[in-house]
Amino acid sequence: MATDPFALFDAWFADARAREPNDPNAMALATVDARGRPSVRMVLLKGHGPDGFVFYTNRESRKADDIAANQQAALLFHWKSLRRQVRIEGSLALASDAESDAYFASRGRDSQLGAWASDQSRPLIDRATFEARFAEMQARFDGQDVPRPPHWGGYRLTPDHIEFWQDRAHRLHERRAFDRAIGEAWTEGLLYP
Repeated sequence: MATDPFALFDAWFADARAREPNDPNAMALATVDARGRPSVRMVLLKGHGPDGFVFYTNRESRKADDIAANQQAALLFHWKSLRRQVRIEGSLALASDAESDAYFASRGRDSQLGAWASDQSRPLIDRATFEARFAEMQARFDGQDVPRPPHWGGYRLTPDHIEFWQDRAHRLHERRAFDRAIGEAWTEGLLYP
């Protein structure tokens, strides 16, 4: 059994990529706003390793406002067909501009244009307004590379708690929890159920 939570995550994530039918990198991101109100939404994992778990978004969105108010957050991967989940808790910080630029450049052109057209988390009168903005961006960047918008980039969650949950018969589930203080080694506890 792996005693390094990142090695165990790598193994489970590889299994999910091979066997989970839809979006094995989908994860729920839970944040809390300045008033203490929680909010959760699905985002996509786009990088991970011992330094943390990375996703990308509009930095003027509601989730970005929450993160600015409270950097503590939680992630949840739920691979239903594998009967597994991974809970991750820790603090969020901005990914570097270089990292955000590199990921943005790897996206499809329409996704790049959509990042410019979207005022994420802000109301629109109708869908046609968004489609008109998208058409404006198509014209603006016609025949040229689409640069990363200044309001768009990555966040990295640096974990201090990672819990692996495996479904077992009769609801006798297995949980393995790993905890650490900043700069310290991981400690493990095996939890049932």
